[in-house]
Amino acid sequence: MASISFYGGVGTVTGSKYLLENNGKKILVDCGLFQGLKKLRERNWQDPPFNPSEIDAVIITHAHIDHTGFLPRLVKLGFSGKVFTSRATCDLLKILLPDSARLQEEEADYRNRNNLTSHSPALPLYDEDDAKETLKRLEPISNDGKAVEICENFRAAFNVAGHILGASLVLVEMENAKENGDSIKFLFSGDLGHYDQPIIKDPAIPSDCDYLMVESTYGNRLHGEISSDKQLTEIINEAARRNAPILIPAFAIGRTQEILYLIRELEEQKRIPILPVIVDSPMAAQATQVHNRFSEEHDEEYASILTQKRHPLRTGSMMTTSSRDESKKLNDMKGARIIISASGMLTGGRVLHHAMRVLPNENATIVFVGYQAAGTTGRRIQDGEREVRIMKQWIPVRCHVEKVEGFSAHADWKGVLRWLEGLKTTPKKVFTTHGEPEAAEAMAQHIRERFGWTVTVPHYGQTVELN
Repeated sequence: MASISFYGGVGTVTGSKYLLENNGKKILVDCGLFQGLKKLRERNWQDPPFNPSEIDAVIITHAHIDHTGFLPRLVKLGFSGKVFTSRATCDLLKILLPDSARLQEEEADYRNRNNLTSHSPALPLYDEDDAKETLKRLEPISNDGKAVEICENFRAAFNVAGHILGASLVLVEMENAKENGDSIKFLFSGDLGHYDQPIIKDPAIPSDCDYLMVESTYGNRLHGEISSDKQLTEIINEAARRNAPILIPAFAIGRTQEILYLIRELEEQKRIPILPVIVDSPMAAQATQVHNRFSEEHDEEYASILTQKRHPLRTGSMMTTSSRDESKKLNDMKGARIIISASGMLTGGRVLHHAMRVLPNENATIVFVGYQAAGTTGRRIQDGEREVRIMKQWIPVRCHVEKVEGFSAHADWKGVLRWLEGLKTTPKKVFTTHGEPEAAEAMAQHIRERFGWTVTVPHYGQTVELN
């Protein structure tokens, strides 16, 4: 009577889409874009393996584009239901989705003007009108663990996941799902937060459930031994001595704010000089403003700074850009400076134009502060390739390449096990998703060894009956 189908976020960390079916109703949990490898990106342009007009509702765990970026396309293809997500995620999506549409339109226009397209003309996956239509469907829910009705035979409760502002653990209750009329409870971890990170509260204790889906981004790795503040201190001081720029590709929502928080702390502690810090991402600047509106998700330290009338996310010499012209003027800047720009994996956006100038500069530094998915430009640079293709141009990589592992907003495998220890009962089955194949399998094995539970690593297109 009930089932789940895996249409993204399996075999990869991108494109999360999980279809729940119960008594004729269909709910999609997350609706993300595929990124990275070409064969994955091409799925964004293919007809989805389900009929969008038959989806009754969508549940979103958090705002990142690998969980939300396909929403306007879904609406464009006929979805007309509601999109349920946390209040903070709603506010972030009002920034993210129109920005995503603009970036796609701008990139299509750039490729057409510069004859950089294999399609004539290049088209965006969706446009701003599609994004605006999607925003009309948002239904804000409190991240407080109280269940709300999604549609007939479906209820859901949202709670803090600790990944980014608004990120949720979602407990979905499928009513009358068993032959005897009982319900089935399915818990989705979404992207699970890294314990003890700044700004956001730690993940809430998981609710007992029949089935559990848990992310496995770092299922085969632990976060670095060296603290992120020590690493970043050394990187910034070295760049200052060379009087050279630092480029930090960073997710506009979550990671940018965490970096600004840490740079401010290091400045106040006199561990680094006060350098110009430029946030070249209108979306990141707006997302930073959203953070202060949701005090219920702040950790104690962040809340304490706010009570002192100080801004936790403002450095000593900081500016933000809003227009493309302001962004282009950054090319004329000289000397040591820190540019923070999206996207975090160098898959698009303004950061690409900065990368084309920074990468060939032997004195400059590029700093990776987040997960780089397979096939992305960021992953290629991080893996040591000496030349990468950006906007159909081959760019030499001569700059210093640094990686700060401790910034991850994902729990590593020990963090996931720590979270799972909060369950009081054993789930019937656990699914490890949102990880590359080796990571998902490793996470599954960690869970088997630690708890003795039944764990499955699902594959793309797989359907599992729930009972």
